[in-house]
Amino acid sequence: MDKVFINQLTIETIIGIYDWEREIKQRVVLDLEMAWDNKPAAQSENIELALNYKAVCDRLQDFIGNNGFLLVETMAEAVAQLLMHEFNVGWLRLKVTKPDAIPQAHGVGVEIERNEKDKLAADAYLNTYTAKPEVLAAKK
Repeated sequence: MDKVFINQLTIETIIGIYDWEREIKQRVVLDLEMAWDNKPAAQSENIELALNYKAVCDRLQDFIGNNGFLLVETMAEAVAQLLMHEFNVGWLRLKVTKPDAIPQAHGVGVEIERNEKDKLAADAYLNTYTAKPEVLAAKK
């Protein structure tokens, strides 16, 4: 299996359950591996056949930077669903780290692995956040 990876993508966002965390942006760091068949792009030198990692980074920067999350677990699942739906990624491993959460640690967070069987239906994917009143209330 071929993989495309993105390491140490750093994004600032609102994340956390405490009141003070809802008022400041914090850094999150993403490490990402995505399954992708690289042979067609390699054989043809056609960038359209490759997984565009710049487009992935730009989309994640926009999505994470402009949304708030209560839990890193929620962010990780939302990012996985976004990648499976918008970039047609069939398998991925994602690590989300909050480097500044615990002063005694270099970082804390979660690592998830998702594949096609974990992909939500399109309507459920689109309602990932808006269906949760507590997230909407916390964003205010």
